[in-house]
Order: sequence, then C-alpha cells, then structure tokens
Amino acid sequence: MINIKQIVTGPIQENCYVIYSEKQALIVDPGADGDLIKTTIASLNVTPVAVLITHAHYDHIGALEEIRSEYNIPVYISPIEQDWLTDPSLNLSGLTRHDDIPDVVCRPAEFEFNNYDSYTLGDMTFKVVPTPGHSPGSVSFIFDDFVVTGDALFRGSVGRSDLPMGDGARLLRGIQEELFTLPDSFKAFPGHGPQTTIRREKETNPFFN
Repeated sequence: MINIKQIVTGPIQENCYVIYSEKQALIVDPGADGDLIKTTIASLNVTPVAVLITHAHYDHIGALEEIRSEYNIPVYISPIEQDWLTDPSLNLSGLTRHDDIPDVVCRPAEFEFNNYDSYTLGDMTFKVVPTPGHSPGSVSFIFDDFVVTGDALFRGSVGRSDLPMGDGARLLRGIQEELFTLPDSFKAFPGHGPQTTIRREKETNPFFN
C-alpha cells in the first residue's frame, strides 16, 4: 500500500510530500524546513530512495541540497527545468522582490523525466505527465489512486501563470487533458493548500465552470 504525508514548509506554505510504502519513501518538492522533513521521515521509519521535483521554483527546492545530502539519494526533474536548479534568476529566488530570500543554488539533478513514462523507484511506481503553464517544465506524478499536481491544480483554483515563462491557456489545457481524464475518485495533492479530488475540481473549480 502506498501512503502520502503532507509537510507544510516555509513562509509560502509550500507542500512537501513523503510518499511511502512499508519501508521506502519518495520525497516530493522539499521546499524548506529540512529539519521538519527529516523528523517526519524518521517518525515514519522509512528510507528515502529519491527526490522528485514537480517544478523548480525556489519555494519547492529550498531544502533540496540538505535532503539530498542527508540521504545520499538522486533527484529527478523535467529536463526543461534542469538549469533552474543552478540559476536563481530562473528559480525566482534571485528576483529583486525576493531580496529577503537567499539565492537558491542546487546541484543539477541526477536524472531527467521523460513525459508519459512510468518509473519504479524502490517498490513504488508512478507515471509522469506534463502539466506546464505555471512553469514550462511542470509535471504531475500519477500513482495508483492519487496524483501530485505541483502548482498546476489547486483546490478551487489553478497555479499562477503571470510569472516568467507562464502560460495560462497552456496551464488550463494541460489540466483538462492530463488530470481531468483521471478517475473522478482520484485524490489530488497540490503544491499549496489542502488536498482535493478530481471530481471536486471538475465540478466546482471556477476556472473550468
């Protein structure tokens, strides 16, 4: 059985997720508060095997190096945003309006996703689908009965598209084609805010109704 644990991190209240089986775990978007993430993993008594990145904005990768070094595990990201890990101007931590935030500079990811491929890491299998628009390389991770949507789809909303390289029309199209085609019963775990379901968003999300 695959379980998922939400950890709210940092001043922007970003959701990091620990997706875990009986003994192993995947860490999604370690945005900040590395000690909190490590404490949660210890409480679950699981061994992390990889870090998955939905997109490389700074609030989703701020604790990446701390977590990667702690567990000596590889990082997976879309090739479109591989360079964002090493460049504060791309991951937005280097913007002048974020002068109160240290520049986020990470090492490159060890692996790059291929869209629509399935991956088995440890004893967990998931599929990667593109959900760009909030950022060009945004992806979502589909497991057996839930999906991690990053900053594409939120409960009652969608991700911002007014950031550099955002595209609102592409964002809505990707949600409809890649997420709303999942079973209605699927739970959706976004990059910020509470979980939701595909049914709820199809029926009530104001961006689609």
